[in-house]
Amino acid sequence: MELATKYTPQNIEDKWYSYWMKNRYFHSEPDNRESFTIVIPPPNVTGVLHMGHMLNNTIQDVLTRRARMQGKNACWVPGTDHASIATEAKVVQMLREKGIKKSDLSREDFLKYAWEWKEKYGGIILKQLEKLGASCDWERTRFTMEPEMSDAVTDVFIDLHKKGMIYRGLRMVNWDPQGKTALSDEEVIYKEVNSKLYYIQYKLADGSDVVTIATTRPETILADTAICVNPNDERFKHLIGKKVLVPFINREIPIIADEYVAMDFGTGCLKVTPAHDLNDYTLGQKHGLPVIDILTEEGFLNEKAEDKRYIGKDRFAVRKQIAIDLEEAGHIAKIEEYKNQVGTSERTGAVIEPRLSLQWWVDMKKFVAKNPQVLEAVMSDEIKFHPAKMKNTYKHWIDNIKDWCISRQLWWGQRIPVWYDEQGNYVVAKTAEEALAKFNSQKPTNESEGVAMNHAPLTIDQIQQDEDVVDTWFSSWLWPISVFNGFKDKNNEDIKYYYPTNDLVTAPEIMFFWVARMIMAGYEWMGQKPFSNVYYTGIVRDKQRRKMSKSLGNSPDPLDLIAANGADAVRMGMLLCSPAGNDILFDEALIEQGRNFNNKIWNAFRLVKGWEVKADATFDSELIKSNQLSAQWFAGRMNEAIHDIESKLSDYKLSEALMGIYKLIWDDFCSWYLEMVKPAFQQPIDQTTYNNTISFFDELMRLLHPFMPFITEEIWQSIIERKEGESICTATYPQNQNINLPDMARVFECITQVRNLRNSKGISPKEAFAIAIKTTHQQAYLPYFFLIKKLANVSGISMVNEKQENAILLPVDIDEVYVFLELAIDADAEKEKLATEIEYLSGFLKLVEAKLGNEKFVTNAKPELVEKERQKKADTEAKMKVLEQSLASLK
Repeated sequence: MELATKYTPQNIEDKWYSYWMKNRYFHSEPDNRESFTIVIPPPNVTGVLHMGHMLNNTIQDVLTRRARMQGKNACWVPGTDHASIATEAKVVQMLREKGIKKSDLSREDFLKYAWEWKEKYGGIILKQLEKLGASCDWERTRFTMEPEMSDAVTDVFIDLHKKGMIYRGLRMVNWDPQGKTALSDEEVIYKEVNSKLYYIQYKLADGSDVVTIATTRPETILADTAICVNPNDERFKHLIGKKVLVPFINREIPIIADEYVAMDFGTGCLKVTPAHDLNDYTLGQKHGLPVIDILTEEGFLNEKAEDKRYIGKDRFAVRKQIAIDLEEAGHIAKIEEYKNQVGTSERTGAVIEPRLSLQWWVDMKKFVAKNPQVLEAVMSDEIKFHPAKMKNTYKHWIDNIKDWCISRQLWWGQRIPVWYDEQGNYVVAKTAEEALAKFNSQKPTNESEGVAMNHAPLTIDQIQQDEDVVDTWFSSWLWPISVFNGFKDKNNEDIKYYYPTNDLVTAPEIMFFWVARMIMAGYEWMGQKPFSNVYYTGIVRDKQRRKMSKSLGNSPDPLDLIAANGADAVRMGMLLCSPAGNDILFDEALIEQGRNFNNKIWNAFRLVKGWEVKADATFDSELIKSNQLSAQWFAGRMNEAIHDIESKLSDYKLSEALMGIYKLIWDDFCSWYLEMVKPAFQQPIDQTTYNNTISFFDELMRLLHPFMPFITEEIWQSIIERKEGESICTATYPQNQNINLPDMARVFECITQVRNLRNSKGISPKEAFAIAIKTTHQQAYLPYFFLIKKLANVSGISMVNEKQENAILLPVDIDEVYVFLELAIDADAEKEKLATEIEYLSGFLKLVEAKLGNEKFVTNAKPELVEKERQKKADTEAKMKVLEQSLASLK
């Protein structure tokens, strides 16, 4: 088969992905092999591929492909998340474009539109992952609102309610006025904004004085129910018990005292607005203050604001207007520029409003107390975090865990399995029929009374299901179990074989949303961990360290990058800049490096396949011996690299492992080995060397395959004739073997030094010259004279015991290599060069000596590391001695 002169990924990638799919290499069924399981962090059904997805899924694919090649039964389960808030917003937008309001539709009609939207757009991101080369088991694709998965959510709600870990409570929540739903604390993103701090004066009801408060939200004064001061504050003791008038509406509110108020913060007087601030609500509860909620669900002021100028207007419009009105009325003492943190909705970006609301909650403290393994498993490394520093963040969250608000005021999602009668009594049940049976046979709970109520027999038309759905994360936390139908049948073959899963790859920002809760679910319902390792990716940032986003215009389209460079190049570029847990400074130059690597491999393969091969007997014995030594060296070097790469992969240092493979192929194989064995122009190569080279290429492609699957499959298929249905996907991953690595370090340094001398002197590579080597280790050179002559274009080599006159000295380790050139030697230039190198080595020696002089390092470091530093010191001193002697001879 004739190989194309250029590697064109566009022609190759679709071909091999179709081949893999046709042969079902990615599909897994339980068998007697060791399982390896990854469940994909399900992207939102609204999503399209972005750079974060690229990184995350490339890492998952590397882990899965490697496991598959190790002979494990690899199963990477894909799927999507129904994403309640984001999807509902998309559907509402679609309806708006059709001239339809959500409020004009019944729930059933709205959900028909939602499912229609999902079927049309919901699978886009999964198809895009195919372009990346993702080896998911597409036959196992799941969606969090499939009937079986929704049943699991309902069953879990009912189970937790029975166990007393779900309750309904009137509490302050994070309210998203745009999504018109409550959010959990983890769904609120705090952003620093430039605000104004308004100092507002309230007149005492008796007209004797004024008190001044400071606020960034002047619109909320209309909901104030008290002014609070510290009882120990001498400035205000005389005012405690008096009343002030709320500006404009003249509502009398008391001045109360509580040590909660910091005397040295602000003015020392705090406006108390229980309906619109969590801390104020707590303070109001303590002092029995009324709660006046002046905002609608959409964030507009309602009739309780009392002032007609503001009723029906948006909160931010009122903020601007009331500030003007307060100043004109003489109520503003001063206005200052102020920076503060403002909570925003993770999904819609809207500014969050604290809102008193009746919602459903999970008692997380009770949950963790029942399942102490949730913390213990992570801290003991039963579940390993990569990097390990993430354990501290996890522990802090678990130690300070808050109850989880799980109800959402939406229609798209799993509906809360609670039914109410007309009096507000409720039961928890899976179906309306079960709920009716419970109403008519039990004493349902009445929320307002807090007691069970007797109930006359009801008909099904007299009960109503809760309008809310559960938080999307309430389905996602079950993902490792529900994808294998573990709630339907805990003893089914899939759940027994694939659970617990092996690795989870995710972003640190959803550690609490998802990772911690999956661990909780795993121990609660399966009695064991959901996964063994969690690999945390970093945030993808641009070169200016800004987070990549569409709004900043600094995020390239991953599909455009793949179309231009090929998936392998993009995968490599992403992985080279992505150490676990650290932010990724993405640079398109790394994609170019990946593309160049593709071309390097392709050209090397074309070179090898273009050689004419002849029987060994037709070649000179010195050449055969040299090629044998070259093959022995590369076999040992590759084995050494495989050992190091395997160690890096086991530690989830994927970026370092890939760099190790890159250097092995580019430097050791292409730049050294192929040059060592390459025949002269239009000359043949011996059969044994050709076979060795093809074998090396095969092993290198298998080593690289998990990272760059397409080019490796293309070359692997072309190396030798393959059987129908064979694929590198299921070929054996290279393993470390007992192969010695010949020490050729001095040979390579000698060749490199001679080449560098040529470059510095402008000597043609074709011009040969003689060299002499002064060393006490002659065997380090003698077997490789043929190679030195070939690669350095040396006409002759002699071994000497003393300094050579009229020659240029090249230090090689502690040896001396003399080059005989028909050139006048510039003594001054040589002295300057030697002095510069001695100065550099002197500085290096000081660093090594400082390290060895550090008692903490010598005591705590591994013995082999300490010994390595001592060897560095000895080698540097020996090299400096050679250079100093040479310098002295020139003076």
